[in-house]
Amino acid sequence: MTRLTTAVRALVTALAALLAVTTAPATASATSGPKAPEDFVALRSVDRTIIQEIRYFTPHNFVGERVDGYRQPLCILTGPAAEALHRAQRHLLRRGYSLKVYDCYRPQRAVDHFVRWAEDLDDQDMKGEFYPDVDKTRLFEDGYIAEKSGHSRGSTVDLTVVKIPARPTRPYVPGEPLVPCSAPRDERFPDNSVDMGTGYDCFDTLSHTLDPRIRGEQRANRLLLKDTLEDLGFVNLAEEWWHFTYKPEAHPDTYFDFPVSARSLVAPR
Repeated sequence: MTRLTTAVRALVTALAALLAVTTAPATASATSGPKAPEDFVALRSVDRTIIQEIRYFTPHNFVGERVDGYRQPLCILTGPAAEALHRAQRHLLRRGYSLKVYDCYRPQRAVDHFVRWAEDLDDQDMKGEFYPDVDKTRLFEDGYIAEKSGHSRGSTVDLTVVKIPARPTRPYVPGEPLVPCSAPRDERFPDNSVDMGTGYDCFDTLSHTLDPRIRGEQRANRLLLKDTLEDLGFVNLAEEWWHFTYKPEAHPDTYFDFPVSARSLVAPR
């Protein structure tokens, strides 16, 4: 009986040790996740006056649901890009305007989510607003969706200009009737930004920054954003009036996948 008890105890002890070894890494991986490099910061730690409306944290986007990897409605950027936005904000505030960011760093898992959505031709719930005149079969060919995004490198930002004092933008209600993003401002989904001629993330050639059909106040608003940012080192993507990349990029060849969360930052503030 004594020998049996001793053997059982030894077996239990060995199994417990084995279980601890095999489960500890899995638990750590599930709770911690990847971290951002040290030069990534929360924009609010650099400038708290810039308005943040992180669309991919909400269902109000072309996918129609919160996008993978967006755990908080937070703008994260490399430090130099964030500092350049701070300088742009100081310039605009003196003129009675504020920047508003829609998206900043974007994890690769979010880009993968976009790709899966684009490949699912049956999912066209948000077509009425974001791509009313584009056949979903052409999203890759026309360049609206790609397997990699400069946002994942941390120095690219989607943003607009808001007249201050800023009026709040009403919340989007999932399932509400959709209006084309290319419709006149008074008809499309309300946004507290100045009139840029289309809504954000509008899959339409009207979104091209210098499209000749965009004139008057709309063109002036686009040029206000473009000129302000380009004077401080940003480069505009010609096909999207809202898309700017700070140059030189801190990580020109790396596509990161840490979640959009304060916990991803080395020293969140």
